[in-house]
Amino acid sequence: MSRTVRDQILSRLAGIRDPERGRDVVASGRISGLTVDEAGIARIMVETTPDRAAATEPLRREIEQAAAGVAGVTRVAAVLTAERTPGRGPGQAPRGGAGHGHGHGHGHSHAPAGPASGSATGPAAGQRPSAPVVPGVTAIIAVASGKGGVGKSTLAVNLALALQARGLKTGILDADVYGPSIPRMLGLQGRPDSPDGKRITPKIGWGLKAMSIGLMVEEDTPLIWRGPMVQGALDQFLRETDWAPLDVLVLDMPPGTGDVQLSIAQRVPLAGAVIVSTPQDIALLDARKGLAMFRKVEVPILGLVENMSWFTCPHCGGRSDIFGHGGARDEALKLGLPFLGAVPLDLDVRIMSDEGRPVVAVAPESEAAAPYHAIAAGVVESLGRVRREPPRIIIED
Repeated sequence: MSRTVRDQILSRLAGIRDPERGRDVVASGRISGLTVDEAGIARIMVETTPDRAAATEPLRREIEQAAAGVAGVTRVAAVLTAERTPGRGPGQAPRGGAGHGHGHGHGHSHAPAGPASGSATGPAAGQRPSAPVVPGVTAIIAVASGKGGVGKSTLAVNLALALQARGLKTGILDADVYGPSIPRMLGLQGRPDSPDGKRITPKIGWGLKAMSIGLMVEEDTPLIWRGPMVQGALDQFLRETDWAPLDVLVLDMPPGTGDVQLSIAQRVPLAGAVIVSTPQDIALLDARKGLAMFRKVEVPILGLVENMSWFTCPHCGGRSDIFGHGGARDEALKLGLPFLGAVPLDLDVRIMSDEGRPVVAVAPESEAAAPYHAIAAGVVESLGRVRREPPRIIIED
């Protein structure tokens, strides 16, 4: 798309007065990023501060509506952000192409409910600000890992299905924005509906309500977003999706313990976290970091899962401990945490996941599905335990 459309948008926005700064929104520096792609999707970053996010929302809507009236613009996603790249002038796109919003095609956007991660006004790492409850959702549990490649998403999907099999109304939110895999694992395609342009209707996969950024963009499209933009999208998925009524919402966390993961742990009202690891020492080392992060922000640990615990040869029936065995169990015992179960490395489970046919849904009584049912039972037990525990006073030297 030529620069002409972008210039027309800026010209249109220059007619909007910024009530806080007394000038038009372009001259005042309110527009901290603007891109228009080849499909005509305009993505606008509207600068604000965390404490002024709600007050800036009407201005964001006015900016979005104005841009939508420019010829050649097919969709507009205006995003409130507390981040500004040093030295960037008003109306200039962020360097490195990172200035585009989520552009999910419903013509509405989000205003983060609290401080953006990484901003100077954000909470410290050891603090967990009060997170607003997601209406109609009883408990949100995070499935997390200290590193990628441990089968976390496969575990999250099958755990959600196993919880559903226990009679719980269950949903799953794919928080791994940079590598969304839930749509493929559940066999979901197409964008979610938004009947009123404000609320999002989640997709249904095997009975689960599901939401993922992978439903909003093409599968091969990389997302080049900074932390506040990721958190803003996740805030919208949590608070503007019609989840209700749900007993449990499973949150498939991105791997690692960086800015995005910390921000989610701080700002989402988590009932607890399930930590997934493979048995070898290097994976357990990273799992400990994940445990430490959740403890730092006072999220209860529901237990540890050892994935890829062993492999049974489909030809000879011999068992091989490819990554070792029992490391996560030993770690759980050492830390005084519940060990939720061990899941073998299973070729059929991998194939079914790639085909959008998760094993707990298509073969719930199978030997391969049994570990997930056991883990679900342990999660339910742990949830009951953490709710019954009285508050603890911890004194640190």
